[in-house]
Amino acid sequence: MAFDGLFTRSMTIELQQLVTGRISKIHQPNAQEILMHIRAQGKNFKLLFSVHPSYSRVQITNETIDNPATPPLFCMVLRKHIEGGVIASIRQHETDRIIIFQIHSKNEIGDDMTREIHMEIMGRHSNLLLVDPSRNLLLESIKHLSPSMNSYRTILPGQPYLAPPAQNKLHPFEITDELVKVIQSVNESSEIVEQISGFSPLHAKELLHRFNETTERLEVYKAYMKEFEQGGSTKQIVDVNGKTFYSPNALTHLVGDKYDEETLGNLLDRVYFAKAERDRVKQQAGDLERWLLNELSKLKLKMKKLKKDFEQAENLDTFLLYGELLMANAYAIEKGLKEVELVNYYDENEKTVLIPLDIRKTASQNAQRYYSRYSKAKTALLKIQQQFDITKDDITYFELLLQQVMQASPTDIEEIREELIEQGLLKARASKKKKKPTKPSPEKFIASDGTEISVGKNNKQNDFVTFKLARKTDTWLHTKDIPGSHVVIHSDNPSETALLEAANLAAYFSKARESASVPVDYTVVKQVKKPSGAKPGFVIYFEQNTVFVTPDEEMIRQMKK
Repeated sequence: MAFDGLFTRSMTIELQQLVTGRISKIHQPNAQEILMHIRAQGKNFKLLFSVHPSYSRVQITNETIDNPATPPLFCMVLRKHIEGGVIASIRQHETDRIIIFQIHSKNEIGDDMTREIHMEIMGRHSNLLLVDPSRNLLLESIKHLSPSMNSYRTILPGQPYLAPPAQNKLHPFEITDELVKVIQSVNESSEIVEQISGFSPLHAKELLHRFNETTERLEVYKAYMKEFEQGGSTKQIVDVNGKTFYSPNALTHLVGDKYDEETLGNLLDRVYFAKAERDRVKQQAGDLERWLLNELSKLKLKMKKLKKDFEQAENLDTFLLYGELLMANAYAIEKGLKEVELVNYYDENEKTVLIPLDIRKTASQNAQRYYSRYSKAKTALLKIQQQFDITKDDITYFELLLQQVMQASPTDIEEIREELIEQGLLKARASKKKKKPTKPSPEKFIASDGTEISVGKNNKQNDFVTFKLARKTDTWLHTKDIPGSHVVIHSDNPSETALLEAANLAAYFSKARESASVPVDYTVVKQVKKPSGAKPGFVIYFEQNTVFVTPDEEMIRQMKK
């Protein structure tokens, strides 16, 4: 895990700017995150705590996270004890992945009290605890652990607070003879992890790589540790074959795409925010995603049956041929035959045709039976074709909705639900207060030349962007024959740069996000029309041109900033 004891040391240094800051608001976006708004040194900060098993961290974030209307219990307890309080200190517990926030606040009758927030960053065992240090009492935690779940420490309100067990390893920032001996002798990164606390395999490999470039191991070690104690230097992210690594300092031993950030908060936003956002959406829209997948499955099954019925109904020409041949040869066909072989005079080669007969009917009656089957098949074929077209459109619509859910923010999900309710496809949730439909909020981006670009991330936003927000002379973009977002460049004559960046947005917010060389059509807004009775988000367009782009997430991040 990259968020090891050394990273925790650097993060603790970065968080010092919050000391003396006042906690103005506390929110709990979901079961795994707490967001605090803090006013410190004349600035506003957002402090994020996450106990997600894969994305556990504490950081200052610049991203926006939506909050539920009703705060969960843990959030209410935090508000009671520390909202309005002042952060007195922020410290790391030894060299562990634990950061402790000491907060001075007041109780209900105005008496001073001290509380501590303990953030334990331990993967799936991560936790956030509210502690009364004067009584060493655990007041509440975001996760509860009963004695049956953890025999060493019980995490329940009212229990004595007990820190996680100490590691029997050398302190990385205390230069002792024993530590020097280890530094001079290690040859494998695993030896560093096993003997020195705070080191993850990533930082152990980096240290060993630096050792291999010099004979002055002790000086290299001291310099490396100093970087962590100063809050990090380069603050680097490295992408290697689809895997992401990050550190407060340069990762010289890795070869890959490298990105530097100004702060550790920005670094973690870049690494985790999109993943964590997707996880928030999954929590909020898991039922909606399952429903859409189920509906798609039913529609695809229906399409298979329709294709089979269509193939059977296509025999209508055969029924007509049988009827014509039987009528033409009725005088020569005796009643009671099971079948008759007749020359097909419609075939230039005069091939014969074997026609099944009903032994109870005459040739003319058998002919009428085939005429009747022809008439029914012809009517059925028209109905099947209509159902086929409707089902095909429904599949396209539900695939678009599924793609929008997969790439949505929590706010977008509510708009998708509203759309399905308005379409009569989904029942409204029971609620005492009837919610008014919200105004769509398309996402805004700025091209590198300063041009504004709007992106609809669901059908309500798509219709709003194209037919309400855009001017007739603005430029409209959409992936060619691929489900995706409506993108509008708010310019009469956009530059080539703005056009390519907007095309990148259209490709990124489409089903082809992971593809290369994605075709994107563009035209002026006045050439985009919505057919009468069409589903939300569905349009037709004319006089378009096409460009090919490969979605670039880094470009998207820069435009969002």
